[in-house]
Amino acid sequence: MINTRHHFDDELNSLKGELIEMGSYAEQMVALSVDALLNRDEGACRRVIAMDDKADQMDITIEMHCLKLLALQQPMARDLRLIGTVTKVITDLERICDHSVDIAKQGLKLRNHPGVIELVDVTKLRDVAELMIRSCFQAFVEHSLPLCEEVSAMDETADSLYKSMRNHVLQAMSIKPEITTPAYSLLLVLLYLERIADHAVNVAERVAFVETGVLKQLEYTVAEE
Repeated sequence: MINTRHHFDDELNSLKGELIEMGSYAEQMVALSVDALLNRDEGACRRVIAMDDKADQMDITIEMHCLKLLALQQPMARDLRLIGTVTKVITDLERICDHSVDIAKQGLKLRNHPGVIELVDVTKLRDVAELMIRSCFQAFVEHSLPLCEEVSAMDETADSLYKSMRNHVLQAMSIKPEITTPAYSLLLVLLYLERIADHAVNVAERVAFVETGVLKQLEYTVAEE
């Protein structure tokens, strides 16, 4: 029985490692997609698009690992929550990778429109989204509920930045109708980054579920000024 449990723990640790690797890969794709967009680098945009194949394979591999553990073991309580959480989290990570590809595709359309790209500072929203992803997995490794709550709080910042930038681009489109088509691509980039932030919140909520056994929307407290 002890050897069986030891083997199961090894499998769980391997599964955790696979999930952390996919989280790091998703974060990398977000960073590279925005860099490719801002640098108007066609080759880099196409490399990001090609990276999605590996992300899809990671998704499948981890899902199969989860199913194997469920089929061959009888996980209880926290272990079962962990495996179930991993199956949910990889879906959010796969969507983050998909949105990174979406950003790269818009980057291909915007590479001849530097003035439109510079209408807003996309890096501000990208940096928040990246930090949210990174914090999710730090919370996962450290079993930290406060970090999960910080991710939820950061989503307010992401939403605020998105709305402000979207409004700025819409205003520019109303003043210069001739930029409407490329500006619409920029609006999509902002939307994809906002959705990436939303997926990070989903991951944080699942990480909190592993620790507490309760699945709910995270709450946070805003400090008084």
